[in-house]
Amino acid sequence: MTPDEPVNAAPADPTVRSFESTVRSVDGREVTLDRTYFYAEGGGQPPDRGSLAGVEVVDVQKRGGVTVHVLADPPDIAVGETVAGRIDDEFRTYAMRAHTASHVVYGAGRQLFDGHGYGGFDIGEDTVRIDLDVPSAADDVNALTVQRLANEAVWESRSVEWYEMDAEEARADDEIVFNVDETAVSDTVRIVEIDGWDVAACGGTHVSNTVEIGPVRVTEVSNPGAGLVRVEYAVGPAAIQRQVDERRSARRAAETLDSSVEALPQRAGQVSEEADSLRAERDALRERLLDARLERLAADTVTADGVEWLVGTVDAADANAVAERVKALDDDADVVALTGRDGSTFLVVGAGGDTDAAAVVDDATDEFGGGGGGRPTIAQGGGIDADPATVAEYLRPD
Repeated sequence: MTPDEPVNAAPADPTVRSFESTVRSVDGREVTLDRTYFYAEGGGQPPDRGSLAGVEVVDVQKRGGVTVHVLADPPDIAVGETVAGRIDDEFRTYAMRAHTASHVVYGAGRQLFDGHGYGGFDIGEDTVRIDLDVPSAADDVNALTVQRLANEAVWESRSVEWYEMDAEEARADDEIVFNVDETAVSDTVRIVEIDGWDVAACGGTHVSNTVEIGPVRVTEVSNPGAGLVRVEYAVGPAAIQRQVDERRSARRAAETLDSSVEALPQRAGQVSEEADSLRAERDALRERLLDARLERLAADTVTADGVEWLVGTVDAADANAVAERVKALDDDADVVALTGRDGSTFLVVGAGGDTDAAAVVDDATDEFGGGGGGRPTIAQGGGIDADPATVAEYLRPD
């Protein structure tokens, strides 16, 4: 490789894993060579891993058209010396599969959406994501349809080719998607074409046939921003592992629900309906318990300085439900103060006349901690560091 190569250029032969080269420069941990097969980070693809002169390569970047290898430690090499480069086969193969799969998924998007805008791409450790610039919502996209189309392209064993093309000619072709920074493109641009499926300007490393990608497993479809649909997927061994994990989880769920995997959706629906019914029954019982408790408290009010107080504790109710009841108890007392637990101790106060409900809550939270607020007629406090009975005893007039 030479300094004046196209900015989006990838190694000429992505199958090379070991090579020898002459050192052009050494600057601390940074080394340049007269040629290299290491892929420099770019276009959403991470840099290659491996070693140079026996020292681990931790980063590879393109600077001014020159590939710079960043090593873990300063190497004991000199300019003009011949050194051996070793590229991590497992990681490079994963990157090639993942990057080619992005073109496959993008090709599926061409079939599913009007237009074919490119919104971004990134290869992660276990999953890959590609953003499509299309006027659709994630809810409108069937992940299984995307997955089926992608795997069909894999099974059809379509050839993958890459070649240089005049940049202006490429820009004029509406079928070619620019997956690279157009401002960085030189007179020529590298084109990656999957036969009959997708064609794009791209500088990544790719397999030579879609069948080499292996299975594609779409894990999620989402909207990361306006006008974008994000497809996240796993490829090859990672996709197989996802399938195994999902199958194992489905079997465990089926065993738990005393069902077969095939009948799991129907059984899960039944369980969901049963759970909804039980929750409704529970809520109704809680309402009855709360009503009974409030009736007993209403019969035991306390009057101090001409103000009638209804103070007490409630069980199995949350603060919002109690607040609704407090609003309906203004005919039973001048001040209603109910406290209970919903994770932590809460307090709800309703008041009329000269008593300020918010002031009552402030008094309790000053004494026991927590916080709250509200209006003179209704206020709430939460996070109180005391049990409900202690709070109620504190507020009940002597």
